[in-house]
Amino acid sequence: QVQLVESGGGLVQPGGSLRLSCVASGSFLSINAMGWYRQAPGKQRELVATISTDGITNYADSVKGRFTISRDIAKNTVYLQMNSLKPEDTAVYYCNSNIRVDWLYSPRYYWGQGTQVTVSS
Repeated sequence: QVQLVESGGGLVQPGGSLRLSCVASGSFLSINAMGWYRQAPGKQRELVATISTDGITNYADSVKGRFTISRDIAKNTVYLQMNSLKPEDTAVYYCNSNIRVDWLYSPRYYWGQGTQVTVSS
């Protein structure tokens, strides 16, 4: 049993900042890559940022230079620092992680429930 729980979402004015957190809990052997996705109303879910076990990061062009993804391996936690927020950043943000729960099976991807981020005056 694996759970991903996000926190840190909310309402912020344009130009403001938010920091999202996602904690993995339950029984598992290892966590591989972790990342953040978002889905705005009427749009498909899109990749925001990912980070590997070695700390290699990848960002969508739309957030590059404004968002920073990081992780604390000891705490099974991934973060997303969002600065210079724009109205178009408004979306539900989902945590995603590739996790191995048993040596008999290949690792699979798990999703959090999502947290709402609204950027508005």
